[in-house]
Amino acid sequence: MSTTLRSVAGQDEAGLLREIHNALHGLRYGAVEITVHNGQVVQIERKEKFRLQTPTGSKPA
Repeated sequence: MSTTLRSVAGQDEAGLLREIHNALHGLRYGAVEITVHNGQVVQIERKEKFRLQTPTGSKPA
């Protein structure tokens, strides 16, 4: 996949990509949400889910 960076007024594109990469790093289940206001990224939120499995043959309590 190729990404072309456009100038984002007053924002460091490389820094933004680094923060997004950090949020995605090691994420197995979940979401990364990027909030933009007036054309600028103002927040990067990481929501991680942990999947728990019950032992085979037993019912959840």
